[in-house]
Amino acid sequence: MTTVFQASALPADAVELGRVGEAWGIKGWVRIQPHSADTEALFASKDWYLQPPEPRFARGFSAFSGPVAVRVAEIKVHADGVVARLEGMDDRNAAEALKGVRISLPRSAFPATPEGEYYWVDLIGLRVVNREGVDLGVVRDLMPTGPTSVLVLEYPLVQDGVETVAERLIPFVSAYIDDVDRTTRRITADWGVDY
Repeated sequence: MTTVFQASALPADAVELGRVGEAWGIKGWVRIQPHSADTEALFASKDWYLQPPEPRFARGFSAFSGPVAVRVAEIKVHADGVVARLEGMDDRNAAEALKGVRISLPRSAFPATPEGEYYWVDLIGLRVVNREGVDLGVVRDLMPTGPTSVLVLEYPLVQDGVETVAERLIPFVSAYIDDVDRTTRRITADWGVDY
């Protein structure tokens, strides 16, 4: 049986969560390379959106040409990784043809988080201000540092009349983070501009 890919536009809130790696076994399974250690969203949704590999990795790729919707038949943790089989895919050749494919899900399909917990994607782009209302910058990224994460902010810095972009790091822990308001897209932090 051959896999049928259904052409589909990516949802407006699509978030790339990983890539397809090598084929796994002979029955159409593939290894998944998640972008995050938290793979809960991949397991929660049976409907994934696939895109061809990035151009630098797409040499010889011909499984499909634009975004497609697929249904996950099976997904499981195996050893130190994640493996999955898509509906209609039941041989190694079909699985090998998907190497490098990007996997996305709509943000609206992610499982709800407990109070006070957030997906990284929800924090990227939020403005951070301190208790005095001083703008500290915009969250560009998060950096894992073991048990906690660190907000990586960027903000404009003028030196000798030249404006550049500077970086500020704030631990994402309750000792420094007072509030995260996704509605107003703002984080309030107990942090000084000179820290």
